Amino acid sequence: MVTRLYLVRHAEAEGNVREFFQGNIDTDLTEKGRAQLACLAERFRDVPLEAVYTSPFQRALQTAEAVNLHHGLELHKDFALREISGGCWEGKKWADLPQLYPQQYACWTQNMKQFHAPDGDAMTDVYNRMRVALTRIAAENPGRTIAVVSHGCALRNFLAFAESGCIEGLPDVGWSDNTAVSLVEYDCGSGAWTLIYKNDSTHLPPALSTLRNSAWNRYEKEKA
Repeated sequence: MVTRLYLVRHAEAEGNVREFFQGNIDTDLTEKGRAQLACLAERFRDVPLEAVYTSPFQRALQTAEAVNLHHGLELHKDFALREISGGCWEGKKWADLPQLYPQQYACWTQNMKQFHAPDGDAMTDVYNRMRVALTRIAAENPGRTIAVVSHGCALRNFLAFAESGCIEGLPDVGWSDNTAVSLVEYDCGSGAWTLIYKNDSTHLPPALSTLRNSAWNRYEKEKA
């Protein structure tokens, strides 16, 4: 018996466009983010969803409501699906982090598995939390098709697990656009995960992409 999970990153929020580290700051969606949700809702119109799980942060919850628009299911809020806690990084501009925290920022861009946010989460903690949470959710829904709405770093960690089975796979996953969708399958008998596709944002027209217009994303690629 196989459970199918659509993993969805939240729509564009204030931290994405103002380019600061959001982490556990409960930011709201932007105007573009709300426009992205219309495209996302249409993408999921004919997907036979049987359950929807979401991080409780507003940017994820509003995204889950769009995924659920044509289905009318109960939304299951799960704190384990939250984003990485950035500690002292939260609220800081991405452009300022290399100067404020040079060693930690070098780790973030070049050795992500070893990253530990000052007064916040270690990347290994996020990896293990997401691995355990998604496995639990899949096991609770044997044979069903479900959607899970979470955050960029959190989902990147789980996709590393699903794709390569280890946190060392983080660099191969890459960053996803806002509202990007990944599909994984969980074999309830063997406990094995299969990655079907990752970070797909083809439901968004170019004008609604966040990533392609992001100065932070260009800087990240230059520093990596």
